[in-house]
Amino acid sequence: MKLGKYRSIFSPATKQQRKENFENYWEFTQHHGGELFEDDKDLAKKRARLQHFQDNPIRLRQPLADPEGFYRNYVEMQDDPNSLDRMTLMLTGMYKFARHEWVGIKGAWDAVPDMANSYRVEDKISRMHLAEEFCHVRLFNEMLVTCGLDRVEWVPLGPIKEKIYEQFPKFPGFLKNSPAFVTELMGVTYYCHLNRLFDDILSDEPEVRSRLKELLDEITIDEVAHVGQRRNFVGPLGMKISKVLVKPFYTLFFNDIPEIKQLFNVGQMIEDGIAFDFNKLPDHMIERSWIPSYCKA
Repeated sequence: MKLGKYRSIFSPATKQQRKENFENYWEFTQHHGGELFEDDKDLAKKRARLQHFQDNPIRLRQPLADPEGFYRNYVEMQDDPNSLDRMTLMLTGMYKFARHEWVGIKGAWDAVPDMANSYRVEDKISRMHLAEEFCHVRLFNEMLVTCGLDRVEWVPLGPIKEKIYEQFPKFPGFLKNSPAFVTELMGVTYYCHLNRLFDDILSDEPEVRSRLKELLDEITIDEVAHVGQRRNFVGPLGMKISKVLVKPFYTLFFNDIPEIKQLFNVGQMIEDGIAFDFNKLPDHMIERSWIPSYCKA
């Protein structure tokens, strides 16, 4: 880890720099994910990676003490969160975070042009980006299966939230670009904190801990690239707005997942989001991800 190698994600960028970075990202994402299988919302390299994990399964040596506690609370919290063990809280929280992502991308997939009708590089990137996000939900599902939870269903949110997620991609760019960027940044922040939580909660399960970290790395590497890609849409005024949005967005979103405040320091997550500059990410992630040229020192 080399401090000072990268600049803040909020660093300024000219319109020309952002245009060049879109072209550069488009090159990256085609190699990174491989062929797009539009009907399956899947990508060739991502599919092969998931298949590798499924062909080489790892499971908890000590099964969950109370799997029914998970199934009772994973869609909506029914019990007092204080009554649940930290492992269960971690797993139900992971599901809820991924479920929000799943609902958002379902709405966006129908709102953006398919690849055959994507004529701008930004539209092509968006299609690949969404396919990657569907792959993330499959990876989250594999994390739950690794912990012995093979009866998980991905269920819609309530009708109002579903409608909001459905309409959001149709907003004009000047309204949606900053929130979309902050949402990606929030994902990376959560994944970095979750990675450290695995060390704490799974200290007695080294094989499962390593497998969950591998699965999470696949998601985080994409998401780091998505942070740079979404930042590319945002001009100078939008970046000022984005920085202001970090605290209220993180607070609002994490308040909706009761497990988060039981397991994480939300104040620290907000600070990490505002200070994000790629420097704390491990080299193996940086090597496989993408960073905008204007964030390189």
